[in-house]
Amino acid sequence: MIGNMTVQELKEKLDNNEELILIDCREQGEWDEAHIEAAQFLPLSNFEEEMKKVTNKEAVVVCQCRSGKRSLTAAMKLQDEGFENLFNLEGGILAWLEAGYPTK
Repeated sequence: MIGNMTVQELKEKLDNNEELILIDCREQGEWDEAHIEAAQFLPLSNFEEEMKKVTNKEAVVVCQCRSGKRSLTAAMKLQDEGFENLFNLEGGILAWLEAGYPTK
């Protein structure tokens, strides 16, 4: 099952240095514009190859895109590979920016 996580919950977890893997599955131009500092860049267009970089299937994994649709697709691909602690960031980077949280 893939859970949902709000940007407020994610910010709190990052601030508390909780162990999690944050995956940004947008494309290069979007990443260059703004991204969450803790995120790993694994574009959806090459996700099958890129997701091999994520090896800890026990980890809490949060997938994030622009608004939440592509990240759900990414989370489903990870689920198919046996990942269990999966979350989709509600509202994506748009909600993160709207909340006034920092980006790089």
